[in-house]
Amino acid sequence: MKEFVLTKTSPIVETKQGKLRGFRYDGVDHFYGIRYAVAERFHMPQPVPAWEGVKDAGSYGFICPVLNESAPVGEVMTPHRFWPASEHCQFLNVWTAGCDRSAKRPVVFWIHGGGFMAGSSIEQVSYDGFNLAKKDGLVVVSVNHRLNAFGYLDLSDFGEEYRNSVNAGMADLVEALRWVKDNIAGFGGDPDNVTIFGQSGGGGKVTVLGQIPEAEGLFHKMVIMSGVLPSSTFDSGCTPKEFVLEILKNLNLEEKDIKKLEKVGVPQFIWAVNKAVRTLQKQGKRVDWAPKPNDYYTSDPIDGEFSSSSLNKPTIVGNVIAEFAGPRDIGERSAMSEEAQRRFVLDTFGEEGGEKIVEAFRKAYPGKNLTYAADLDTMFLPASLEYVAKKAGKASAPVYNYQFAKVFDVDGGHAAWHCADIPVIFHNSELVPSYSQPHMDDIEKTMTGAFVAFARTGDPNGEGLPRWDPCTGDKVVTMVFDDKCEARTGLSDELLPLIKKYSKPFSFNFVSSGDDDEDRDAWIY
Repeated sequence: MKEFVLTKTSPIVETKQGKLRGFRYDGVDHFYGIRYAVAERFHMPQPVPAWEGVKDAGSYGFICPVLNESAPVGEVMTPHRFWPASEHCQFLNVWTAGCDRSAKRPVVFWIHGGGFMAGSSIEQVSYDGFNLAKKDGLVVVSVNHRLNAFGYLDLSDFGEEYRNSVNAGMADLVEALRWVKDNIAGFGGDPDNVTIFGQSGGGGKVTVLGQIPEAEGLFHKMVIMSGVLPSSTFDSGCTPKEFVLEILKNLNLEEKDIKKLEKVGVPQFIWAVNKAVRTLQKQGKRVDWAPKPNDYYTSDPIDGEFSSSSLNKPTIVGNVIAEFAGPRDIGERSAMSEEAQRRFVLDTFGEEGGEKIVEAFRKAYPGKNLTYAADLDTMFLPASLEYVAKKAGKASAPVYNYQFAKVFDVDGGHAAWHCADIPVIFHNSELVPSYSQPHMDDIEKTMTGAFVAFARTGDPNGEGLPRWDPCTGDKVVTMVFDDKCEARTGLSDELLPLIKKYSKPFSFNFVSSGDDDEDRDAWIY
């Protein structure tokens, strides 16, 4: 029988701010909904005031409000959880095998996806840190922070007090890392061995944290999962001031009333923001949520330079093979003849491009169904490879690259999709219905093992994994996690340029501003 402990005395941890009571279940201490900061709208977060007595940490904290509620879809592939929201969302969660201060276990700090506009620390079921704590001996931290207009609205044109409102969401994450530095030892973690990792928007935030001087010394290794995008992705076509004035107009406020925007009720604020987005869209302008370089956040490292702090941190950068490719209604792919597969590729890319892609795909993925050439990612992969090569050419610490290339028996055959690597790295495949697949246990053992080894030492190599060498400035070594795992040099060198040349440009809208169901984003962040 699994042990459950919830009493007034166990487990209790004394933090810098005061005592917290979690609960112990099946050998793991859980602490949910720990407030790590307080903040007023558009302003920098501040440490939590100290308290007396013992606070309960048995319930998840508020998540940040989203601008448009997303429609549940694809739950068999990416199951989600929904939770109450508040703009006062600075909460984190901790899983640990025990609160022994002398244990000094490696700490992993999870940053959720959803771009810079949506998501939460518990949004996906597979974000649960239980297995990494119990089976792999890590201390797992997951964190909520401000998003969208609450975390990235640029009000810098309206006064010095708002100079960093566009990076408030990132400032929350820095404050959460400070909390970890100050307190994680009490949960059995090592504050001098912290790995930040995130997927999609969370991976982007990992990159940004490496470029924020205030974050220096708060983490020691980086893992970026499907999270590198060119900064041009966020080109909006409208100025920050133009956007804010449109929001004020919707609330019958003038420029001199900017301070009142801090106190507008959340539903009214969201309504005004969305109306402003739609107005600008009709003018051919786009609003995207993202941090912006200033004296707080130095630069996007692809556009500018990597910080010296980022260059001395071991880094893993990875992607999945298909990212946002949807299921194709072509039947059971495994039943198609090789000629039918080839014909599908030629019909997709044209005769000239298709023949070249077939040849390059066979070299890159020998034995894999040719039709998956039409699903290959061109959104994250090019920028990720650029990031890897640039950082590896300058870094004093190793830079590793991976691709998750598993084909799942879903919808006639579905290559690994955006978010598909998350349950595997979290050791949580058992929580996702569609992961009951041949070879999945072996893939998870190998992939989780590599991630855990990296969190411990900065080197992902270990039992069951082929030798995984770091990349150099002119050589990208990719560990392909599949039914058979292997390290490949120059995996995408020939194929990716062809896919980009003969494909239609990929476009992804990070802002959902429609009022109708068909305009809402799906829960696949």
